[in-house]
Amino acid sequence: MAKTAILFGGLLILLGIGLFVGLFVAGGQAPSVTVFIPSFFGAPVLLLGLVALKDAYRKHAMHAVAVLALLGVLAPVSRLVEQLARGAEVAILPMISLVVMALLSGILLALCVKSFIDARRRQAAEA
Repeated sequence: MAKTAILFGGLLILLGIGLFVGLFVAGGQAPSVTVFIPSFFGAPVLLLGLVALKDAYRKHAMHAVAVLALLGVLAPVSRLVEQLARGAEVAILPMISLVVMALLSGILLALCVKSFIDARRRQAAEA
């Protein structure tokens, strides 16, 4: 599961960088730092995935990854709902970024929960 966290952290980092490059090319000027929000979520996920490679720290690191994944789902979904409820005009590239971030984080969260359930069942079977 640690390698999965590293993969998803890397994907979130690439999403933020890709959004920056896409908006920079499309607009000709540097966009706001908020385009890096997926990267800001992805960096700690990747680092915690690296920490989780050590058996002694795996449990705590993966629980922290699950919390970040939950926040990574709630933050973009709440932002999308807020913008749509307001009727604000939403640029397509940032909206796609929010949806992709929520999907990646949701998949990671589901995989974490499944891993925790499997570990609990293994532990119960051994006892």
